[in-house]
This record gives sequence, structure tokens and C-alpha cells, in this order.
Amino acid sequence: RVVAIGPLHGAYDRFVGILKKTGLIDEKLKWSGGTTHLVQLGDVVDRGPDSRKTLVLLQKLIKDAKSAGGRVHALMGNHEAMRLVVDFRYVTPGEYQACVTRDSEAVRDRYLKSRPDTEHDDLLKRTPLGLLELAAAFAPDGEYGQRIREQMAVVRINDVVFMHGGLSPAVAPQTCDAINETVRRALATSANLEKTRNAPKDALATSADGPLWYRGLAEEPDTFAPEVDKIIAAQKARAIVVAHTVQTTGRIQARFSDKVFLIDTGMQEAYVSTGRASALEIRGDVFTAIYEDSQQVLRKTPRNRP
Repeated sequence: RVVAIGPLHGAYDRFVGILKKTGLIDEKLKWSGGTTHLVQLGDVVDRGPDSRKTLVLLQKLIKDAKSAGGRVHALMGNHEAMRLVVDFRYVTPGEYQACVTRDSEAVRDRYLKSRPDTEHDDLLKRTPLGLLELAAAFAPDGEYGQRIREQMAVVRINDVVFMHGGLSPAVAPQTCDAINETVRRALATSANLEKTRNAPKDALATSADGPLWYRGLAEEPDTFAPEVDKIIAAQKARAIVVAHTVQTTGRIQARFSDKVFLIDTGMQEAYVSTGRASALEIRGDVFTAIYEDSQQVLRKTPRNRP
């Protein structure tokens, strides 16, 4: 059994709710999914206040699931990549506040004193309490920075390929291992990060046709179907599951003869007022959309066999 859950953006309560609905955690938030594989498709951070709480829970589930014979695959989203390259445009005040300690004012004062006096007023406005601590946590040697750099961008389970954004025709011929290694390398060290920041279009981790950003599987017209068939064939897969592009109906959508599943239903209500929590369950050949109040079988499909 595989359960895929899309972007969370700090929607801790809704994440907990859908985990309970799918039987992956109990009332004490302990793993109860047995040998199930949970795939979380990235974008845990930004846009919502409780991303740190959500990261902590996700890390706990990674350990608990493994002990029970299951797995949690926490994939990298484009917002995780943005954090790593110090792009904080979508960080919310609540996320900074979650990083505040009793020493935060002193930390900020030391930072301001290290800068020219003429910059102080402007820097004070642009440096809320908690920002420096958040930046340190997502630095190459930071608590979350180290962990995210180890995450995969793409994973293939039972002939189904999962990633945050999508697989473009340009990237599809590469293996999952090759894609993951290239993404990791672009974000691995301070020198690589600087290169990626300066030339984002040249790095697979930040380019528009890379697995964290590509939207074609969600936005191309139905006439794109032959290209989708080529992408799936290149990956030796039977289906692709992606997120990144919000489905404003609040429902998981299937496209291209039910070969592509779009599971970003806008979990963070502060970001998408019509959103809701959802999960895609895959049991053998049956793909089922699960919501906190209902579920719907989307497709029963035979696996590709030699």
C-alpha cells in the first residue's frame, strides 16, 4: 500500500487529520500504518505558520515507519529548494516566530553591529526576530538544511513515479538516481548553492523544466498525451503522481487517460481558501482519492508487464 500526500505549507492540523483518515497515525500521533509507504511530495515549508511543527512530525514518522516495516519518503519541493538558496519571499511571520528564542534580540543586535551604521534602520525593518535562526537552520550545516539536502526529488515505487513538480520531456530519459544526484549536487555545498543562486535556469533543482518546478503535466492541453506516453515509457512506469500546481476544485485530478495524478489540493487554507486535505492511496491496481469526509476510486489500471 502506498499513500501520497501533497504540499503542506505548514498546514499541521490538516496534515494530522489526513494521516488519521488514512490510518497512518493514531490519536497519539504515533505511526499506525504498518508496512505502508507514505510519500510526501514536498513543500512542507512557506505560506503557513506551522511548518516547523510539521517538519518535526514528518521526521518522527520517518523513524517510526521504518521501525514498523513501512517507509516515509519525504521528497523535496520547490519551496524546500528556495529555502536552501536563501529565497525567503514566502516565509510567513509565524514561521519566523517559531524560531525565536530568549536570545533572539541579542543575536539580531550582534548582527546589526556587524554591519555599517548607515544600514541599521533598513536592516532592522528587514530582519524580524527569528529570521537569523531560521536562516541558520536551513544553512548547509543547519538542522533542516542538512536533512533536506539528503531528500530525493523523485522516487519510483511499484512502477509509479512520484515528484513535486513533474517530469518534462527533457528530463524524463534520466533515471531517478541520476535526477536525484543532479538535484542534490546543485544544493550540496556553499559553493554549489552560490552557483545555483546566480544561474537558476542552469540548475536542475531550480530550472523551469526540472522535477521541482515543471508544470507541463498539469497545464499542457490534452494534445500533449503522446509526450506523456513517451515520458512514462522512458521511466518504465505505469503512472506519475505530481503536486505543485494547485487544483482549485479541492479534488485530486487524473489526466491523460488516468496516467497522471495531480494531488495538490491546497492544504494550507491561508493560501488556498477552497483547499482541503487529501491523499492518493494506491493498492495494487486501484488508485483512490481520500479526503477527510469521503473517498473516490479514480482508476483501476493493469500494471505494465513485459
